[in-house]
Amino acid sequence: MSENHVARATVEIPASAETVWDTLVDPEATWMLGARVTSAYVVGVPITFDGEWDGRPFQDHGEILEVDRPRRLRYTHYSPLSGQPDVPENYHHLTFTFEEHDGTTDVTLEQDGNGSAEEAEHATANWAQVLGALRGAVVADAGAASPS
Repeated sequence: MSENHVARATVEIPASAETVWDTLVDPEATWMLGARVTSAYVVGVPITFDGEWDGRPFQDHGEILEVDRPRRLRYTHYSPLSGQPDVPENYHHLTFTFEEHDGTTDVTLEQDGNGSAEEAEHATANWAQVLGALRGAVVADAGAASPS
């Protein structure tokens, strides 16, 4: 990738950063567009994303680069659906940043390695959808945990 346009999306979630982090790393949570996200969340270990897109199964993958619970998570991400060869220069870097204040947490997701402003804009829209799903998963978990 010769250019490096950054996609960036942010969502406010009505929960603590710890609660948001717990949902983010829960392999049963479906915040990543229905894909199952699996990792030990230790620097240097793999992260995988198993799901289905347009009726076709896929497995995206990457490697954990940074873990600073519950403030920052960074990893590489490659998707065979991109049609690009599985080589390091075709991996994106995803960075989740958590900023907690007054009972809510702002979660920002940045993706580097976009080859054009248009590609970054498309990625921003996708990540805004993903962060909306994360918010929904956190809120649903909080509702399920509340006494009736």
